[in-house]
Amino acid sequence: MPKFYYQALPVQVYFGAGEAKRTQDILKQAGYHKILLIATPGQQKAAEQLARQLGDLTVTVYAHAVMHVPAEVARQAVQAAQELQVDCCLAFGGGSAIGLAKAIALDTHLPIVAIPTTYAGSEMTPVYGITENQLKTTGKAAQVLPKIVIYDPALSLNLPAEISACSGMNAMAHAVEALYAENKNPVISLMALEAIRCLATALPELVQHPKDIQLREQVSYGAWLAGICLGSVGMAIHHKICHSLGGTFNLPHAQIHAIMLAYSVHYNRHADVQAMDQLAAALGVDSREELGRFIYQLNQRLQIPLALKDLGLPEHAPADIAQMICDSPYYNPREYDDDELKQLLLQAYAGLPPATL
Repeated sequence: MPKFYYQALPVQVYFGAGEAKRTQDILKQAGYHKILLIATPGQQKAAEQLARQLGDLTVTVYAHAVMHVPAEVARQAVQAAQELQVDCCLAFGGGSAIGLAKAIALDTHLPIVAIPTTYAGSEMTPVYGITENQLKTTGKAAQVLPKIVIYDPALSLNLPAEISACSGMNAMAHAVEALYAENKNPVISLMALEAIRCLATALPELVQHPKDIQLREQVSYGAWLAGICLGSVGMAIHHKICHSLGGTFNLPHAQIHAIMLAYSVHYNRHADVQAMDQLAAALGVDSREELGRFIYQLNQRLQIPLALKDLGLPEHAPADIAQMICDSPYYNPREYDDDELKQLLLQAYAGLPPATL
């Protein structure tokens, strides 16, 4: 067995239907009494309902989170947190709310408590991202890792099937890339494979039965494991592509991840043989060569939009993004090939199955 390094994430996790009802007690036990409740404008009503449950613990509901954490939005949020003299950021929602809480913590070191309502996974990571001048910059910092995460699958019962599917595939992408990360280790690989199996099994059922609480629990469980993976090891080509697409063209985060996973896996299918064989076994695929097409077909079953152009990506973007990725790459087990990446991005743009030309 090769040498490896593993460090467990210091996060308290509460998991189960109805756990969000305990938020007030959990916050008090942790010693937090002046809460900035962060949400997106779309989640404002739900956040205000939670604020009423928290009583005088909530200083205000700050419903200004948006995708990809624009730098100006982050600066305004930091200023609000400082002026209100809060002692904790409570992020309620998906990656946008959690991302804004992280931007605040990055600057102020305020602790974060997260109540995820999607399957983004960022609540389990010390990874942050901020977008400025159409460039998304990511990094890791200990102070942005939430202290407490409360998973309540009941909160996602009203999440539309398509968004649930995209968000779940976003989580799967975190687990897939953990298998071939530069600093992969056997502990995280076990979690990644469990997450992949769980999500691949539950998501097709969930889109047919979105009100099934047991399926919601399964997908939340898979997303939690995938989040640990993302927070514990490094990212690779898939995340580089998605961060470049999202930051540059302001495309919806989960949908990009869902679409691009098939193409990223196809690109890397022979790069880390052990990892790809593990992935094929977890998905029930006969060979590494078929992995990209299998994930593409899974997206079809989940009724996920297949073409980046349908998300608003301009026609010139594939060539631009391929060049951008090669100019400032993340680690990847295979070297970056500008021509092949351009071809795969063109296929993703058109919604065609991944194939090496």
